[in-house]
This record gives sequence, C-alpha cells and structure tokens, in this order.
Amino acid sequence: MSKKHITTQKIDVKPIPNSSYITKAIIQFLQIFMTETLAKRIVSMVLITIGIPHTSITEATGLSDRSIWTLKKAIKSGNVDNLFVVGHGSGRTRKVKGFESAIVEELEKNNYHTRQQIADMILEKFGISMSVSAVGKFLKKTASGG
Repeated sequence: MSKKHITTQKIDVKPIPNSSYITKAIIQFLQIFMTETLAKRIVSMVLITIGIPHTSITEATGLSDRSIWTLKKAIKSGNVDNLFVVGHGSGRTRKVKGFESAIVEELEKNNYHTRQQIADMILEKFGISMSVSAVGKFLKKTASGG
C-alpha cells in the first residue's frame, strides 16, 4: 500500500497589473456568445470562487455589490442553475396596452406627420397622455416607422 505524500508548498502569488482591463476584455469576448449580464455573472462567479474580494470584483466587472453578494450566496448554497438565466426586468406596464391595434389602425386611416400629432390624437381619441418620446418608442415597437 502506497502512502500519498502531501506537500505544503508555498506559492508566490503576485497581483497582475491591469487585471481590471483584462477582465473587461474577457467580458467583451464572452459577449460574442451571450448577453453582457450573463458574461459579467460568469466572470464574477469565477472571481468569487477563487477568493477575490467583493470590491475588486465590482470594480472589474461593473456589477453592483448586491449582485456580487447574491452570486456568492447562490454559489455557497449550490443553487447556480438560476444564475445562468437572465430574466427581463419587471418594468412598467405600457400606457397603450390593449389599445395598440386601434392606434395603429387610426394611424393607417389618417395622415399624421409628426409624433406630436400622434400624441395629441392618442390623448383625444383614447384619453391616454403620452410624451413624444414614448410615441416614438411605440412606433418603433409596432414597426410603423416614425
């Protein structure tokens, strides 16, 4: 029976200059294959597992302290599957929800030249007050141009 020899060798670890720059380059490379958020999470998880302090990870990846804390907690509990899923934010419900098709139909029937005219029409016909920029986002979403 052979005895395993355990050696305690001290490894000289030196900080790498510009490590934040290297980390950002890795995140940019990963963005070819995935979203920015997921790339930052993956890099952060690697840095957490090797014991890098929170402040250094925050500086290198751009994630908040709270995000780093959440990642660390999930890693410790072994619940890492959810960390690879990026959900959409809850966001705010659109003002025109339920009226989109009626607004588009009205736009096709009549001749509106400016976003302000469209915003005025939406207020007059549907009672919904929208800013000019919100009208532009709506037009972009419905692919009506503008």
